[in-house]
Amino acid sequence: MIILLLAVHVLIAVALVGVVLLQKSEGGALGMGGGGMSGFMTGRTTANLLTRATAILAAAFMTTSACSSS
Repeated sequence: MIILLLAVHVLIAVALVGVVLLQKSEGGALGMGGGGMSGFMTGRTTANLLTRATAILAAAFMTTSACSSS
């Protein structure tokens, strides 16, 4: 059971890193999701989706962290 929880925890961590790197940075340093998505989703829709995904993944990460520590 602990191995399954650890595997889910690692997958959530990798997904969280990916979602954070896709977000457009305010300083313009690492924002990879800004330029080439013409027509698929608007900038505001993409930002809302990525913000929501970040919050959900962060909550899942904290939940799996709390479950694995007990």
